[in-house]
Amino acid sequence: MTKQPIIRAFFDEPTNTVSYLVADPATRKAAIIDPVLDYDHNAGTVDTRSVEAVLQAAEQAGSSIEWVLETHAHADHLSGAPYIKAKTGAKIGIGEHIKDVQRIFRPIFNATDLATDGSDFDHLFKDGERFTIGTLEGEVLYTPGHTPADVAYKIGDAVFVGDTLFMPDYGTARADFPGGDAHQLYRSIHRLLALPPETHLFMCHDYKAPGRDHYAWETTVKEQRALNVHVGAGVTEEEFVAMRTKRDATLAAPRLLLPSIQVNIRAGKFPPKEANGVRYLVIPVKLKGGAEASA
Repeated sequence: MTKQPIIRAFFDEPTNTVSYLVADPATRKAAIIDPVLDYDHNAGTVDTRSVEAVLQAAEQAGSSIEWVLETHAHADHLSGAPYIKAKTGAKIGIGEHIKDVQRIFRPIFNATDLATDGSDFDHLFKDGERFTIGTLEGEVLYTPGHTPADVAYKIGDAVFVGDTLFMPDYGTARADFPGGDAHQLYRSIHRLLALPPETHLFMCHDYKAPGRDHYAWETTVKEQRALNVHVGAGVTEEEFVAMRTKRDATLAAPRLLLPSIQVNIRAGKFPPKEANGVRYLVIPVKLKGGAEASA
């Protein structure tokens, strides 16, 4: 019988992000998936209260953190992975295609300090690779589409799907970020939906679908197959791509897109300090029309 993890969710309402503490009941070894760093965009300040809440829960449960697992380089929150690593010695893991994302964004931010070989992370997971959390076995599923580097983590009968899927009444992730692809997203979703129907799926975000008055982040393959408003009930790849393309064209950029990407492609680290001892995040500016003449 497959060993099952103890799972505790932590919801960050400012970014609508769910982080997870996943522990082996036999050894109390644990992983933290998609941790959030508290970043005040208006003030340019950073706090660690969300990460501390997860670490405190782990300490109270007697769990020791072996892994920090990122499902992808998030565009809507900053990662708390380096803080967890500093406090616990845990390794930071992400899918090996993070190298593609680094290559895309390095020139956009003129991030000359950034290597594009994934070496900012401690481990780059390949598709199908297996890893352990104590006596639990995890498996990595490559699920590109939202970004070129998304992965899901299967641990026991639980799969942490990142941004590939949302709750059935909310649908699926956008695919219009650089390197995203709606065709790939559809195929990745169906890879997840090919898992046994009783498999539990854990979302990375929730936004309360219309008519629902509470946040939710756990569902099953069976429920997604039957009820997902974007891919359920036999939606074809062509139908999905047409829907996703039309919908994505109406979506605004995430509020924390620019700071998040710069930090998260560095495994959660901020850019190096400048000569004055201050770290800066870059805002690329595109001047349109007559604005170029006035710059």
